[in-house]
Amino acid sequence: MLYDMIVVGSGCAGLAGAMYAGRLGLSVLVLGQMRGGTIINTNLVENYPGFISISGIELASRLEQHAKAYPSVQIKDEKVNRIERNGDGFAVFSDAGAYQSRTILYAAGTEWKKLGVPGEEAFASRGVHYCALCDAAFYKGKTAAVIGGSDSAAKDALVLAEWAQKVFIIYRGEKIRPEPTNYQRVVANPKIEIIPKANVLEIKGDKKVSGVVLDRSYNGSAFLPLDGVFVAIGHVPLSQLAKEAGVEVDERGYVRINRNSETNVPGFFAAGDVTDTRFKQAIVGVGEAVEAAYSAYLYLGGGKK
Repeated sequence: MLYDMIVVGSGCAGLAGAMYAGRLGLSVLVLGQMRGGTIINTNLVENYPGFISISGIELASRLEQHAKAYPSVQIKDEKVNRIERNGDGFAVFSDAGAYQSRTILYAAGTEWKKLGVPGEEAFASRGVHYCALCDAAFYKGKTAAVIGGSDSAAKDALVLAEWAQKVFIIYRGEKIRPEPTNYQRVVANPKIEIIPKANVLEIKGDKKVSGVVLDRSYNGSAFLPLDGVFVAIGHVPLSQLAKEAGVEVDERGYVRINRNSETNVPGFFAAGDVTDTRFKQAIVGVGEAVEAAYSAYLYLGGGKK
């Protein structure tokens, strides 16, 4: 079958783009490994219009249901390994086979950035984690730290504080920089303590994490005893497949798009966290994806009299 659009990525952006492309009458195949994407690792989403507060899992589920409401939309849980230009269209190769499409919506998202310090890989899943919502419950009554100063780091600390007896936020800057609401929640929580102007040099332990070594002294020692470490220092764009297909990326590896969600390759559109848009939010990615779906519709001749 020749699809009008193949969506690479089944997160918020990918599902929203599929929904709108289906609404426009396009045949769509969504390929991805984790339906809902990284939003499902978010405890509460409180900045998505229309929902004062909703869990990440519920938001992703509603986007998926909306996309599947259009009969021309198919969703498959398959990893995409390669995208090739094929005449006027594209060939997409997954673990399960090959597919043909007239256009691509690339919404592959990002993966967690690693600290790159000794002990990080050795203690992965043995005290080193990247998702507080996934693993915070293992630290009931224990001490843990979040590395990072972003809004994600603040939210991870708040989730951890529901279980742990003590939570540190270790940040290299002078002041953490979450959204104002989350900042107030952090400073008001008696379980959370911020250690500013500090970097983690090494993660120590034996069979599991026992603590971290800092680049400055804290309470008289550079060693901070911990039961767990949660890394929240940002993300790396999963743009390699797009690059291999000839799509331009910026110096950080994010896919370049214009306001119509177009890339430099005709018929190849992109949306969501993998793009060079400065504000990484679910609502922004959804908007880009809807724009991409409409741009694909026009590219395929839709709307012409």
